[in-house]
Amino acid sequence: MLTFVKITNFALIEEAELEFAPGFNVVTGESGAGKSILMGAVELLLGGRVDRGVIRTGCSYCAVTGSFEVPEYLVANIEAILIPAGIPFEKSEPLQLRRVIGATNVRNFVNDTPVSARLLTAIGGQLIDIHGANEQLSLLIPARQLEMLDRYAGAEPQLEQCRLITEELDALKREREDFDRQLPDEAERGLLELQLEDIDKVNPTLGEDEELSLRFKIAGNSRQVVETARQLTEMLTEQENGVADQLGSVYRKLLELSRIDEALTTGFLEECDRLQQSIGTLSSRIGELAEKVELDPEALSAMESRIGELFTLKRRYGPTLEQVLTLREESAHRLELFRNTAARRAEFDLRKKQLAEKLQEEAEKLSILRKKCAASFATKVMQKLTAIGFAKSVLEVEFTQVEPGANGMDRIELLFSANAGESVQPLRKIASSGELSRLMLALKTVLADADLIPMVVFDEIDVNIGGETANQVGKELHNLGKNRQILCISHLAQVAARADRHFGVEKLTKEGRTYSRCRELNQPEQIKEIGRMLGGGASAETHAKDILSNL
Repeated sequence: MLTFVKITNFALIEEAELEFAPGFNVVTGESGAGKSILMGAVELLLGGRVDRGVIRTGCSYCAVTGSFEVPEYLVANIEAILIPAGIPFEKSEPLQLRRVIGATNVRNFVNDTPVSARLLTAIGGQLIDIHGANEQLSLLIPARQLEMLDRYAGAEPQLEQCRLITEELDALKREREDFDRQLPDEAERGLLELQLEDIDKVNPTLGEDEELSLRFKIAGNSRQVVETARQLTEMLTEQENGVADQLGSVYRKLLELSRIDEALTTGFLEECDRLQQSIGTLSSRIGELAEKVELDPEALSAMESRIGELFTLKRRYGPTLEQVLTLREESAHRLELFRNTAARRAEFDLRKKQLAEKLQEEAEKLSILRKKCAASFATKVMQKLTAIGFAKSVLEVEFTQVEPGANGMDRIELLFSANAGESVQPLRKIASSGELSRLMLALKTVLADADLIPMVVFDEIDVNIGGETANQVGKELHNLGKNRQILCISHLAQVAARADRHFGVEKLTKEGRTYSRCRELNQPEQIKEIGRMLGGGASAETHAKDILSNL
C-alpha cells in the first residue's frame, strides 16, 4: 500500500505531500489543473521513462518519494528482488522509493541505497498496477486479450515453460545455422585434404625447428668445436704445467705453510682441493661435448633437409611452426564436420523433435488451463458489466489453435454484444468508445481481484460514462477498495463521492508564476468540489450534499 508521496519541483507542482488512505482514494480537478502531472510522478517513482522537461522551470532538479507498506504475502517477492542487490529490507518498516532528476543525471534509491531504474520497475510491478484510458484501444488487440486471460488464470508458470522451450528451439536453430555456415564446400574440402596431407607428410612437432637449428649450427662448426674442446681439456688437465698442475703446486706450498702453523692455512687446503676437483669435472664435461658433436656428413645433410621441409611448411602455412600445427588442427576439424554432416544434422533434427514435442505438451497444458478459466472469466466480467449498466451484455472467449510458441498454442478473440438480441462480434468490429470504457473497467476490476496487487491506479478510466452508470462505477470502485488500495483520477462526481479520501488538484497563479496544488479535501471542500463537477453553483452543492448523505 502506498502511504505517502512527496513531490518536489515536478512540472507545475512546486511542493506536494500526500497521505493516501488504505481504501478508495480519488483525485479530481479541472481539466489542465495537473491531475496527469500527479500520475506522471507516480509512474516516475516506479521506474518510468525520464523526461528532463518535467523539472520545474528555474529549478535544478525534481524529486519524487514514495513510502509503501508491504503486505505479508508480498514480502518474499520483494526480498527476492532486494536481497540479491544487497539492499536492506525489514518487513515491519516502510519501503521507500525515491527518484531525483537533475539536469545531467538521474539518481534512484530504495531505502536510501542507490539502485537502477530497472530494479525500481521490478519492485513497482509487485506493488502497483496502473490502468489508463489510453489502454482502451489495446483491448481490441487479440494478443492483449490473451494477456488478460492469462493473468486471470494465473498461467505464468505454464507460460514460462513455453517461453523457455521456445528459447531453446531458437538457440538450436541458430546453432544449426552456424553449423551449416561453417560447413566446407567440395572445393574447400579438397584444399583441406591437401593441407593435411602436406603437413602430415612432414609430421612436425612443436619446437622441432628451433631445436634442429641449434643442432645444425653446432654440427656445421663441428671441427672448430672439437679442436677448441681438445685445447681446453689440455689446458685444464692434460698438458704439463696446465691448470691442474698449477693448482697442485699451490696445494704443496700451502701444505708447507701448514707445517709451520696450521692456523695460517685454515680452510685454504680444503678450498684448493675443491678447486682441483672442479677443474677435473669441467675438463671431463668439455671432453664429452666434443664426443657429442656430429661429424657425420650424412647426418648433417639429413638435418639440413629436415630444416628445409619445416621452412617450406612455415612459408606456406605459418610463419611459425605453432601456426602450422594450429592450421592442421583446424583443417582436421573442418574435414571432420564435412565427413560427419549427416550424423550432426540427424542430431539436430532429433533435438528439435524432442523440444517440439515438449513444447506441444506444455502448450496443451496451458491451453487446457485457459479454456478451463475462460468461462468463469467471461462470467465475472459480465457480472461487472451488469453492475455498471450492461445488464443484457454477453461476453465470450473464442479460441483458435495456432503453431505452438512462447505464448502457447492459442489465439483468442473476445466476442461481445452490448444489447439483448444482438449476436456477439469481435470487439474490434462493434464496440463504441463508451462501451469500451465500461468493458475495460469491468475487465480491470476482475483482473485486480485475480492479481492481488496491493494498489491499483485508474487514470480516468471512467471516461465516456455518465448518469446511473457512473453511480454504479463509483460503487464498484469503492467495493474494490475494500480488498486493496485504489487510486482513481476521475471526472465523475458519482465516483468522487464514494472516496475514502478525496484529493483536489487546482491550478493557481502566484507572483506571475503558475503552479498546481494538490491536497486532501475536508468535507466542506469535498462538497464544493463535487458541486463543481456537477456544474457549479448553490444547487449543485446541494445536490452534492444529497449524494454524500445518501451513500
